[in-house]
Amino acid sequence: MSVPLYQAKAEFFRMLGHPLRIRVLELLQDGPKPVRDLLAEMEVEPSSLSQQLAVLRRSGIVTSTRDGSTVVYELAGGDVADLMKAARRILTEMLAGRNELLAELREAEVAAR
Repeated sequence: MSVPLYQAKAEFFRMLGHPLRIRVLELLQDGPKPVRDLLAEMEVEPSSLSQQLAVLRRSGIVTSTRDGSTVVYELAGGDVADLMKAARRILTEMLAGRNELLAELREAEVAAR
C-alpha cells in the first residue's frame, strides 16, 4: 500500500526538523565539504554530527564520497539548495511582518500616553 503524498511530505519535513541537519544543509549549499570542515564550522561533537549526517544520507538528501581517510559530503541535488533559499525567503517575510506589527504596537503605545 502506497503512502499518500501529503504523508510523504510530512515525513520529509520531519526529517529536516533538526537544527544540526539544517545547519549541515546550509553549509553544503556552498559545495562539497569534508567532515572535518563541517565539524570546525558547527562546533558539535563528532558523534552528534555523524548521527545527523547518517539521517541525511539515508534520506538521500546528501551523498558522501571517501577520499582516503576523508569523507566528503555534498547535497544530492540543486533542489535542496533551492528549498533552503526558499525557507530563508519565507522566514524573512514572516519576520518583516512581525517587525511591522511591532512598530505599529509601539506607535500605538506612544499615542496612548
